[in-house]
Amino acid sequence: MKLAAIDIGSNAIRLQITTTIRSKGQLHFKKLEYVRFPLRLGQDVFNTGQISKQKKVKFKKLMKAFKLLIDLYEVDDYFACATSAMRESKNGKEIVEEVEKDCDLKIKIIDGSKEALLINNAIGTFLEQKRNYLHIDVGGGSTELTVIKSGSKVKSKSFKVGSVRRLEHHDSPAIWKAMKRWVEENKLEQTTAVGTGGNINKLFELAGKEKGDKLSIEKLKEIQQYVRNMSIDHRINELQLNPDRADVIVPASEIYIAAMEWSGASNILVPDVGLKDGMMQHLYLKNAEEEKITFG
Repeated sequence: MKLAAIDIGSNAIRLQITTTIRSKGQLHFKKLEYVRFPLRLGQDVFNTGQISKQKKVKFKKLMKAFKLLIDLYEVDDYFACATSAMRESKNGKEIVEEVEKDCDLKIKIIDGSKEALLINNAIGTFLEQKRNYLHIDVGGGSTELTVIKSGSKVKSKSFKVGSVRRLEHHDSPAIWKAMKRWVEENKLEQTTAVGTGGNINKLFELAGKEKGDKLSIEKLKEIQQYVRNMSIDHRINELQLNPDRADVIVPASEIYIAAMEWSGASNILVPDVGLKDGMMQHLYLKNAEEEKITFG
């Protein structure tokens, strides 16, 4: 079964196409294609309230290109979803309707709770059943926080605090206070943080950590300061960061560190999964259920 996920974020837009493989009783998603385009819709939306004409044109071209790839790979099913920037944009719904009319690509604008649910489904296999976790997912426009106790979600909430929003100075002190209060009111004993999002993945890599390692808050602060002391050009040339990562990585790190401090978490797990992975699982389960109904 071939599946495709389009993640329309505030900083970048991603397409991933995979094929599902069953080996030794386990399900695997083999990547066939991955495209990341740094359109940064959030820059428009958080400053003006809507997506500009220039970015609207680029966005529609990108969606046409993604639809062509989906058709060329003969994908069985796809899921295209838009998060913070698109759902807050005054012309977001209008653009989504135009895309569907122009290239027959359906996009679903999802809320923060749906976004958190999809990402939480993707991290489940990386967690120990008897431990407590605070899942921190930092996007360009929002941060999704989820408290997990003994393998079960206790509470989840989305906050309008994100890397692009913070870079553009559109994250209000009131929202930061509300986020801190929520974490402190819902924190569990001996909590370990779980971080998802492109910025924490890059910070984890810069710390020299390997898959399965934990990153301490002290080391995370050390890496944050190391990057902060560099100019944007040095971050691009010396650390080989993409330009759209180089300017948001420090604002994003501030969100992860703050949430860890409020929860009392001294370490963070970084499983290198995200929204697109949760979308793939959603698609697989949906189609597997349909096959079961159709073929018995």
